[in-house]
Amino acid sequence: MKAISELNSFDKPREKLLKIGVKVLKDYELVAILLGTGIKGKDVFALSREIVKLFEDDFDTLNLEKLLSIHGLGTAKASQIICAIELSRRYLIKQNKKITNASEVYEELKSYKDKRQEYFLALYLDGANHLCETRVITIGTLNQSLVHPREVFSPAVENRCASIIVAHNHPSGILSPSIEDIEVTKRLQESGKILGIELLDHVIFTRDGFLSLRDDNRM
Repeated sequence: MKAISELNSFDKPREKLLKIGVKVLKDYELVAILLGTGIKGKDVFALSREIVKLFEDDFDTLNLEKLLSIHGLGTAKASQIICAIELSRRYLIKQNKKITNASEVYEELKSYKDKRQEYFLALYLDGANHLCETRVITIGTLNQSLVHPREVFSPAVENRCASIIVAHNHPSGILSPSIEDIEVTKRLQESGKILGIELLDHVIFTRDGFLSLRDDNRM
């Protein structure tokens, strides 16, 4: 309880940071520390809240020009914010896993290899093959009606991914692709061409190993 009572006594974000830690700070307080001061007619907190509103509205496409649309925010302060964002992005990307082959796909999905049902999954990659996200698309026997391109590619479009890899487990332990596996792969491949999002591979895996349809010349 001491930490909470102390928190209520600190009016300045920098004091909270020094005494309790960065994780307790609200978004606008983090921005306020980056800015340091406000501007004429607008204190640092009002200015910070306007910047946070821009973050919430459209963070992915935020740029210097959009920041400068805030009345009174000069080039120097806007540059500080945009540089802090870019630096964070670069280091976050460094921490992301890079998927370059079927072995790395298998390692990423090893928690699914003992499942008793078929799990169809999609791995979404950026232009440098960094893993942006992994999603379960469907659970159940694989067929064309169950695996619809819309559900597979929608997250890739939303997150501006450059490519995807799909994968599913064979609880039977047999790695050979079925006719349905090949048909689903071809359908997704064609859909990817239309959308400009490449399907890099379809990996089938069991508890004992994996098969890449790309490496097996099946796609």
